[in-house]
Amino acid sequence: MSALPPAAAGSAAHTGGYVADPRIRWQEWLPWVLAVAAFFGAPDYLSLGARILIFILFALSLDLILGYAGIITLGHSAFFGVGAYVAGILGAKLGVTDPLVQLAAAAAAAGVLGVVTGAIILRTTGLTLLMLTLAITLVFLEIANKATSITGGADGLAGVVVAPVLGLFRFDLYGKTAYLYSLAVLFVGWWLVRRLIYSPFGASLTGIRENAVRMHAVGAPVYARMVAVYAISATLAGIAGALLTQTHQFVGLNVLGLEPSGELLIMLILGGVGRIYGAFVGPFVYLIAQDYLAKQFPEYWYFGIGLILVLVVLFARGGILGIVDAALARLRRPSA
Repeated sequence: MSALPPAAAGSAAHTGGYVADPRIRWQEWLPWVLAVAAFFGAPDYLSLGARILIFILFALSLDLILGYAGIITLGHSAFFGVGAYVAGILGAKLGVTDPLVQLAAAAAAAGVLGVVTGAIILRTTGLTLLMLTLAITLVFLEIANKATSITGGADGLAGVVVAPVLGLFRFDLYGKTAYLYSLAVLFVGWWLVRRLIYSPFGASLTGIRENAVRMHAVGAPVYARMVAVYAISATLAGIAGALLTQTHQFVGLNVLGLEPSGELLIMLILGGVGRIYGAFVGPFVYLIAQDYLAKQFPEYWYFGIGLILVLVVLFARGGILGIVDAALARLRRPSA
């Protein structure tokens, strides 16, 4: 899947993602048109495409709290991993094979975890908050590692059974069902996130990010709204984790820990933090670059990723979307 940012993305970013007119502009349909075109035009890469779509949803969930509410975290993979393991345990251990039921259970588990942990850690700020998010993830990583009878431990949980979607569409080796299924779930997630950030609730999140003290002064329930958006973000991350399990029919410890959280931050930085379509561009660029560099330079592909990140940080502070915005601004500028 390829995603080009709409012209409205820049203006939305500069207003914190909230504008008076929340109607979907025609440019915003472009990523979805390209995604459908990729299904027909790149049939050999549908498995990679499904993975990209899943990580776009994962990135959307992080951007909601980092880009719009200003909540910094290194532990977002906790929700991703919980969702992945809930779907895996249901399909491999409990005989619950309906993919939508698995998604719902994963979303509920991650959402509850988001409420419980958010209610505790969001009373802190700064480095304390950052360390607590990381600690929670590491706790769940150790639980998954030790509970071998349930999670498979270091060997992972194999044999995850996923029934055909809606009883009609069976997951195949070519990734066709996985791609379309992931695309449909991503579309729903994108629509919900977009509605949220273009709402008064989204505007209040921007106010909290910019000046929480002032939001307290005007009577806004700052803490309650931060817990609420944290839980929503956790729910979306859990759904993304369940999607990964369902499309691979396997779940391992790699869904937890610092590495997936760090990769997700890199993806958002590449695309553009606090801009809904940065969550589309970043995972696409990162995973395509990862796939290409890993094939060409198996031992040194991280060097290429690091180089790309350094260049973006140095020359495109707003991410790849920032480059696009600058180019469009030059084109609109009248010539002297």
